[in-house]
Amino acid sequence: MNQDSEGCYVTCTARLEWLNAEGCITRKVNHKTATLRLVRNNFREMLVEVRGEKANAVIKFAVRAISVFNRFMSEGKASIKFQEDKCTLFLSNAPIAQLVTFLKTIFVKMTGQSEKPITKSSMRDKLLSNAKGGETDISPATTAEVNKAREKAATVSRATVTTPSPTSIRKRKMTGENTPKAPRAKKLNMSNPTIGEMTEEQKKVLAAILGGRNVFFTGSAGTGKSFLLKRIIAALPPDVTMATASTGVAACHIGGITLHQFAGIGLGTASVEACCQMASKSAASTILRKTKHLIIDEISMIDADYFEKVEAVVRYIRRNEKPFGGIQLILCGDFFQLPPVSKRDEKVKFCFQSKAWANCVQVNFELRIVHRQKDPIFINILNNVRIGRITEEITEKLKATSLQKIESNGILATRLCSHIREANEINDSQLEKLPGDQKVFIAEDSDKMMTKTLDQQLPVPSRLVLKVGAQVMLLKNINVSSGLVNGARGVVAKFQDGSPVVHFRTGGQYQAKMETWSIKTAGGGIIQRKQIPFKLAWAFSIHKSQGLTLDCVEMSLSRVFDAGQAYVALSRAQSMECLRVLDFNAKQVWANPLVLEFYKNFRRRIHEMELIPLGRKAKSVC
Repeated sequence: MNQDSEGCYVTCTARLEWLNAEGCITRKVNHKTATLRLVRNNFREMLVEVRGEKANAVIKFAVRAISVFNRFMSEGKASIKFQEDKCTLFLSNAPIAQLVTFLKTIFVKMTGQSEKPITKSSMRDKLLSNAKGGETDISPATTAEVNKAREKAATVSRATVTTPSPTSIRKRKMTGENTPKAPRAKKLNMSNPTIGEMTEEQKKVLAAILGGRNVFFTGSAGTGKSFLLKRIIAALPPDVTMATASTGVAACHIGGITLHQFAGIGLGTASVEACCQMASKSAASTILRKTKHLIIDEISMIDADYFEKVEAVVRYIRRNEKPFGGIQLILCGDFFQLPPVSKRDEKVKFCFQSKAWANCVQVNFELRIVHRQKDPIFINILNNVRIGRITEEITEKLKATSLQKIESNGILATRLCSHIREANEINDSQLEKLPGDQKVFIAEDSDKMMTKTLDQQLPVPSRLVLKVGAQVMLLKNINVSSGLVNGARGVVAKFQDGSPVVHFRTGGQYQAKMETWSIKTAGGGIIQRKQIPFKLAWAFSIHKSQGLTLDCVEMSLSRVFDAGQAYVALSRAQSMECLRVLDFNAKQVWANPLVLEFYKNFRRRIHEMELIPLGRKAKSVC
């Protein structure tokens, strides 16, 4: 099947089970790789076609009286029960984006279709029609159809196309209702991780990855790298895709694990031979063998030696001498931002300096459209700071921000510090100065033995101490339309029923409740933490601020010690109006010469790639 068509399909592992009246399984069919298509026959009836690996392995089901179980859809799993056929279709290892679209389309098309009575003549015609074939693909639901389905679902009472939740079932039993209600409109969202339109440059990256190429994509801060990574993860089969990052916080942002966990070689200080032996004896070896797609975010913080050792270990474990043992590699990061951590008196050795980089990376992309900042003047300043180019005009504009009053509604500016210890000291001392009693909130961890790991990888602390007047930052998207988003600044106004009530800079108010964060383990398990979604925000370290968008931030860059630190700090600001730079000095801004040279060659390769488009080679003309 041509999967570039406009049809609605999902490719995954499929298992079909038929039951008799007693509930015993009478027949089973398993497909390691199956393609499900949503089609219509000549009578406009909607069918689900299940096509296995063999050409004749095709089964079709009419989409009538079905129940859809989508609780584990975010893991690429779902099931559809065809009640008329007494068959249940179990789906697993499905790309999340495909699965969401497929199930949403079934919901929308069923909501919009009209039911016609079946007569003997129409049944005969349908059987003849099905014998001849002639099905046509159903296109994914349009915006108009989704809106229409929402309206109909909200106003029309009919049998639900999805299995009601236990809460709904209990409610009907209590009220004596037997007829299921129409599904609520919110089911149309189906926890879709891919909400939001991609730009053309982002689509090119995704297309290259779905085409099986090893890709490195980069871009300045705020160009949507994390957004694109989530789209990529949703487009790949989850069971064989490993999302990793150089740091725990970055891994948490994309729902993955650290590269160190994936590789199973610790800090990688041993020799290559010792690392290979270490990995072969660890639980990570099983993951290394089954992985087909490896994503590494914040690649700029991985040093060359470690990258080479991981690459050698993967080849050894998989017994495959292709680059990275034949795993498809998807690398993301900005080398102009934070470099690898190096010991004193040792030169930084970037990942792109390794031999493995040249062997592994096939295609390069650069995202150029900035989404975080809207002001073209500020974007231009940041682009110059990124490459270490500071003019007198830029110096004057940044110095002028020191006089700005950016506080409002009792919200003070968050100070960005070059060192984590400095940020912690500021937060502790400012909290101590506040009058009144303190409230302590202890996190509920699903595994007490993993508390230290959770502290390293999650933004939310295990122990949160608050007082009235404490400056805090929200660490979860609570209500996007009201501005209650990850990174929003607020101040604790009071405590109500034991929970903090926080006023935000935007004017909103929120009484906090326990929220849940999850991280994956190298073995595929899930560890969870429940905690109040706040962190003290008088100060943050530059390292901990990566990925955040701040609407009230100040900084003194006098103690920056790495190339790129000043750029990372400045690029956190949403605009010049919410930024205050104290005692700015042009000497505080510089870029690593090796990175400048890398990007010079990198852009030349991109230009050559644009001149010679990717794809099939053109036939020679005699």
